[in-house]
Amino acid sequence: MNTNKKKHGVRIFHNVFFVVAGVGISEAAFAYVGPGAGFAFLGSFSALFLAFFAAVVSLFVWPVRFVIRSLRRRKALGQSRQKRMVILGLDGLDPKLVDRWIAEGKLPNLKNLAEQGSYSRLATTYPSISPVAWSSFMTGVDPSRHNIFDFLNRDVRSYKPKLSSSEVGPATRNIQVGDWIIPMGKPLIQNMRKSRAFWSILGDHGITSNILRVPLTFPPEKFAGALLSAMCIPDLRGTQGSFTFYTTNPTEAGEGEETPEATGGDRCLVKIEDGVINTSLSGPGNSMRKDGKPLKIPFSIKVNMKKREGVLSIGGKKYRMKEREYTPWIPLLFKPAPGVKVHGLARFYITKMTPDFGLYVTPINIDPGKPALPISWPSYYSIYLSKLIGEFATLGLAEDTWALNERVIDEAAFLQQTLDYHEEREQMLFNALKKSREGVVACVFDGTDRLQHMFFRYLDDKHPANKGKDIEKFKDTILEMYMRADEMVGRVMDMLGPDEHFMVLSDHGFESFRHGININSWLRQHGYLYLEEGATESGDWFESVDWSRTKAYAFGLGGMYINQAGREADGIVARGKETETLKKEIIAGLSGLRDDAHDDVAINEVFDNAVLHPSGPYRDNGPDLIIGYNRGYRASWEGAVGRVTDTIISDNTKSWSGDHCIDPRLVPGVLFSNRKIVTEDPGIGDLAPTILTQFGVKVPEHMTGQVLSVECPASAAAV
Repeated sequence: MNTNKKKHGVRIFHNVFFVVAGVGISEAAFAYVGPGAGFAFLGSFSALFLAFFAAVVSLFVWPVRFVIRSLRRRKALGQSRQKRMVILGLDGLDPKLVDRWIAEGKLPNLKNLAEQGSYSRLATTYPSISPVAWSSFMTGVDPSRHNIFDFLNRDVRSYKPKLSSSEVGPATRNIQVGDWIIPMGKPLIQNMRKSRAFWSILGDHGITSNILRVPLTFPPEKFAGALLSAMCIPDLRGTQGSFTFYTTNPTEAGEGEETPEATGGDRCLVKIEDGVINTSLSGPGNSMRKDGKPLKIPFSIKVNMKKREGVLSIGGKKYRMKEREYTPWIPLLFKPAPGVKVHGLARFYITKMTPDFGLYVTPINIDPGKPALPISWPSYYSIYLSKLIGEFATLGLAEDTWALNERVIDEAAFLQQTLDYHEEREQMLFNALKKSREGVVACVFDGTDRLQHMFFRYLDDKHPANKGKDIEKFKDTILEMYMRADEMVGRVMDMLGPDEHFMVLSDHGFESFRHGININSWLRQHGYLYLEEGATESGDWFESVDWSRTKAYAFGLGGMYINQAGREADGIVARGKETETLKKEIIAGLSGLRDDAHDDVAINEVFDNAVLHPSGPYRDNGPDLIIGYNRGYRASWEGAVGRVTDTIISDNTKSWSGDHCIDPRLVPGVLFSNRKIVTEDPGIGDLAPTILTQFGVKVPEHMTGQVLSVECPASAAAV
């Protein structure tokens, strides 16, 4: 087998080095992932042992905790306006499409919900990026107070990216015995989001919550309730999602003269010999060994071309596969050392049998039944869910958008994946509604967001990404997902009592993403960014950038940074007046930037982060300037990873054809409520203080969101 591992530069997140290490003879296993996706493995034996131990301890302390919680709960519920609040998050649900399809009679349950209570647009955050908005949803503060400004943050010492949501470090002490490396301590696992979530505050008052797949909850935090983490949970290899693709075609494997784009995963060349393919699947790197080589699991596929099917043999079990059908979740066991086991899950999918064979393997998910790292609170909650509904996707960004971007899979395969994961989450939600009769039940669904990212071109006849691709077969896919969400809303409403508050919301809306803008290229052409002598373009993450002359740089999906002296390692712009003058120059130069080729405004306005967020303690951790792109435009793929090219504006031809990382005023979310909300212009940061108030809990002074005025039915006053 020949494996061609391309640099994962264009993805929002990078594959980076990580470590697996064991302690003693138990099955405990730990891993470190550097900038972009850090985490620590906790083997299944330890997870189950800790779950059992926690249950025993809880049994003994339960009476005391029950009394204390009852007293707090009685005090809070004495002023509460409801017994239970149900929050349904539909990521990316767009108000323009909602209005259109309600008017056409295609979303009857959302229409009913609006008529029963209220419906309005919901202002999103600056920038309008999912981790930023959902962080404001849960904390009731702006980004300068919760510290999340993008998927990525930059390391001011190296200008390299690091994941903004979590930070993980290896054990500080190790022992080396020959070629073996044994850690002598636990790794660091830290959530970089600051400020407390509303469910944690409710828990202090004896009000429990069941929180499912709300973004930016990894690693999970201890509170009075249950939580399953979501966005930013890595895969078992330590990335934010890396597929593996096996093919008998050298070109598709990246070994031909016309090498395909390969940034989202590994491509492996295989051979069919006597009707059988023998190969292996790469997992996490093994840093218990000095060489740190990836752990591998051998497998084979016996191919039957006539029946267009195969038999997969892996881990001592056999699975019958049919062309263009996913296998169920298949357990994967990696053994970095004797007595050390790391468990994962993946699904296999034969993309084609002829003229060449193709096999796609999803990113290796953390096994929720034998979690290799903390993905839920309590730790046994994911185990409970896996026993209840079966194995499920745990990866934070589970739908493999990059596999479709690179055309490793097609729209049908991506759609099936999205619907399957949506179904898994529906089962979790309705179980929670049956089991959690008080407090808060909140669940966020990603399918609306992912399908709009990848299928928005079907709603835009002029989209550059339509060239050479189908433009008819999946034209109604987004509508059908909205209708499925609407049907789910109806089922939730049927389960509600008269004293229960139900809200449906989205973190932002959506627009077509036709053209990309490379801000770094604009900065270079206007004398704010320089390359090293002789360089005409840079590589990813500012390779070949001359920092001694560079005043500003951009990466990520919405921000620009001043190369400030005393902050960045090689900063040259003085704080104070010089920085402020430079920001004003760039704002004036970029605001209203025109795309002459398409006779349109590409950038509406550039916002000064210090003006948007004047007093937050974490303001300086975010970008100095936030780019408000116009409809149809977004940061280019190259600019997002810190690459400098000769082109400022280019067509977006990837399947990822819709986006929301633009001027936040253009992409508000939605807010439906079965109780009338009379406050005008609600924002996503207003929901946390409103939820606390609805339960009779005083809003903490640090929250910047306003309390929305909610009209309650007469029956609610008696709760």
